[in-house]
Amino acid sequence: MKNKKTMINNTDFEPLIKPREKLVTYGSETLSDAELMAIFLRVGVAGTSAIELAEDMLTHFGGVKEVISATLPDFCVIKGLGLAKYAQFQAASELVKRAINQGFNAQTCFTDPNLVNQFLLANFEQAKHEKFAGLFLNSKNHLIKFDYLFNGSINSAQVYPRTVAQYCLKHNAAAVIFAHNHPSGDIQPSDSDIKLTLLLKKTLALIDVKVLDHFVVGANQTFSMASHQMI
Repeated sequence: MKNKKTMINNTDFEPLIKPREKLVTYGSETLSDAELMAIFLRVGVAGTSAIELAEDMLTHFGGVKEVISATLPDFCVIKGLGLAKYAQFQAASELVKRAINQGFNAQTCFTDPNLVNQFLLANFEQAKHEKFAGLFLNSKNHLIKFDYLFNGSINSAQVYPRTVAQYCLKHNAAAVIFAHNHPSGDIQPSDSDIKLTLLLKKTLALIDVKVLDHFVVGANQTFSMASHQMI
């Protein structure tokens, strides 16, 4: 009987490159989400490598952004994760946020929807329930304050025009841009979202505050009502 030849892939003998060395050699953009997270984890747990632990985290939470936005109790549900690793991920997230926000200064004019989109994706806190926020602007459309105004249920937020007007007066705003998230990830505004925006626009006109836009925030994108001529 003739011996069967075994096909051998030369790559089987290539040493596995650890994420840190891969980053230095080929650049951070070549790493997968799990490999990047493994660098922060540094080590795994018994029987599980750092990359495998990172993959478990991504599967459990659903993605990188969900890992970052997890609460401490939820984060620690996975074996091998505790306060130290939670603090590392939160610190990394905050550093990225601050780096992005360095591009926004006191003279930044918040009239470009693309700029507001960048700001919201960097700063809007993702949650399992709706949150309603306002970017309060001065007469030159420079940002005075970004503030959360209301928290709602997973389906809707109870937004009171009178309270919104009080926030505008509190911050001495000349204009405002509203934003709220859809926990479902669908960024298409609902009929009630549009009606609420028009009501707020009418109410705030009484105190000479302009409503420039209302954004719906998803996981990785936003929807500008003004850009779609909805307000």
